[in-house]
Amino acid sequence: MNLQELILSGNSLIGGIPISIMSCKSLTKLDISNNRFNGTIPSEICNISRLQYLLLSQNSLRGEIPHQIGNCAKLLELQLGSNYLTGAIPFEIGHIRNLQIALNLSFNHLHGPLPPELGRLDKLVSLDVSNNRLSGNIPPELKGMMSLIEVNFSNNLLSGPVPTFVPFQKSPNSSFLGNKGLCGEPLNSSCGGLYDDHKNYHHRVSYRIILAVIGSGLAVFTSVTLVVLLFMIRERQEKVAKDAGIADDETNNKPTIISGTVFVENLRQAVDLDAVVKATLKDSNKLSSGTFSTVYKADMPSGMSLSVRRLKSMDKTIIHHQNKMIRELERLSRLSHENLVRPIGYVIYEDVALLLHHYLPNGTLSQFLHESTKKIEYKPDWPTRLSIAIGVAEGLAFLHHVAIIHLDISSGNVLLDANFKPLVGEIEISKLLDPTKGTGSISAVAGSFGYIPPEYAYTMQVTAPGNVYSYGVVLLEILTTRPPVDEAFGEGIDLVKWVHSAPVRGETPEQILDARLSTVSFGWRKEMLAALKVALLCTDNTPAKRPKMKKVVEMLQEIRQN
Repeated sequence: MNLQELILSGNSLIGGIPISIMSCKSLTKLDISNNRFNGTIPSEICNISRLQYLLLSQNSLRGEIPHQIGNCAKLLELQLGSNYLTGAIPFEIGHIRNLQIALNLSFNHLHGPLPPELGRLDKLVSLDVSNNRLSGNIPPELKGMMSLIEVNFSNNLLSGPVPTFVPFQKSPNSSFLGNKGLCGEPLNSSCGGLYDDHKNYHHRVSYRIILAVIGSGLAVFTSVTLVVLLFMIRERQEKVAKDAGIADDETNNKPTIISGTVFVENLRQAVDLDAVVKATLKDSNKLSSGTFSTVYKADMPSGMSLSVRRLKSMDKTIIHHQNKMIRELERLSRLSHENLVRPIGYVIYEDVALLLHHYLPNGTLSQFLHESTKKIEYKPDWPTRLSIAIGVAEGLAFLHHVAIIHLDISSGNVLLDANFKPLVGEIEISKLLDPTKGTGSISAVAGSFGYIPPEYAYTMQVTAPGNVYSYGVVLLEILTTRPPVDEAFGEGIDLVKWVHSAPVRGETPEQILDARLSTVSFGWRKEMLAALKVALLCTDNTPAKRPKMKKVVEMLQEIRQN
């Protein structure tokens, strides 16, 4: 009854899906793909209330997709492709608002229209309904799927214009081929008839309005342009002499980019890869330095700012495996979770690898805790810290569910956006590096000093319980506002040992907490003491006694709700 994952894929199993599986109430992942299962999808499938991954593709399943599928509220991925499913796509799928990774219904015998309710799946990254018998228009409501990166409607009976929606317009035409009635971009075919007449009507109505706007704005634009040009000419003349020598040096010393790209289509025009490389050559742009990388701020000519992570010299082996690196980065860029820093591109020059991310203005959690709190204008805010703790835990729980173990969890690798929402960084490192090939230093293999679980000293292997320990250290930082290593603790004593040994020193739990927070109100102190218990569980010396990250999330959310 405690089984959490059942993975039977890639066998030759036959028969129906056993109803007894529905009794596994703790199941989060059911993967029976690539077998010979037949029969129907049980309508009771969503009795498994915690189910997050339902992978039934490449079987011989028949019948209709049960309408009860909409009750699988926690599903992140639904794979039903390559079966013999019939009937219409149930509109209830649109109720699965957490669906993020993929919805794959391809290579079945589904018919009828695409339900407009699919537009509610605003977190979904990949949608594939190709190779069915779906008919009607592509509903305009699908514009609500704002996170889409991959779509495939090919080889159906769809008709009408492709909606003018960026993920659709940016998709290759192969995503829509095989539908004789579809027209418009990106198919490069005119819709003609009713659709063109409808467009022409709107064009005629708006034509005069556009001319009026252009005419009235032209004079203003011309005068502003003249003023700007005068300033630019003067500024250029002043800089010519000064920049002449510098420009020659930069041209001679400019590194040659071997490869690089931006994964996000609508950002490619805004990112200048040469400017990225140039920014990492100046120490003045350095934001932070961690175990595996150094982070720089890069301002683009377009006005956009990036955070650029330069992998350190010990990681140069990945340069020789570029294809693998690119595949992993592209996959990670599609992960859709609000508490993860996802890569948006990369650059490789000489033997250096640069990873590109969005720039987050509020820096790291470490800076927030240990620098901003020293300022005179510091205002205690426990609710913000609790939200940060929950967000970090949710990000790590998601990583563990997609089989990614983080190599370097620390407050320095948690970044804060403009609203102080936390995002866990360096998720790529675990997929680009093999920690078993590191140096003899454990800190070079598995994390930052002060966050490394005690068992890593002899196992030299990163694990999910090890991640939980490192998170526990971060949670202790949040509660105490003390760094993980401090001379004030005494020789050989880190934050975890200092907290766990408080009873020996005759200190109460209240004396461990940051008094500037815990003395504000009884409610805050009560929540902080409850969170301290969670941190103590996470930093238990015995890995098996530590809770899973999903349980940590539940405990912290319960503290906030109560």
